Amino acid sequence: MKNSLLQNLITFYEEDPSDPFNIYALALEYLKSDSTEAEKFFDKLLTEHPDYLATYYPAAAFFAEIEKVEKAEIIYQKGIDLALLNNNTKTHQELLRAYRSFLDELDD
Repeated sequence: MKNSLLQNLITFYEEDPSDPFNIYALALEYLKSDSTEAEKFFDKLLTEHPDYLATYYPAAAFFAEIEKVEKAEIIYQKGIDLALLNNNTKTHQELLRAYRSFLDELDD
């Protein structure tokens, strides 16, 4: 069996493609094996579910890793703003630290 977790996540997504968690779970699973599919699902989340805060940290890190630096920076900034708007201090701080680290790496 190829990847039973991936198959299960695809099934969940097919059953409810509008649930942002199903899309998020697929994006994270595809990070392990297929960056094209991961990108597709992160883009879908960011476009169709911009208020799904969990997306921003892994999506920004992913786009930074594949050297889509401008896109990663925008995602970090939007996530930071959204976390602040939602009064989610923990996520705000995590995103802010990750963003600062991202900027430091750009300066190196």
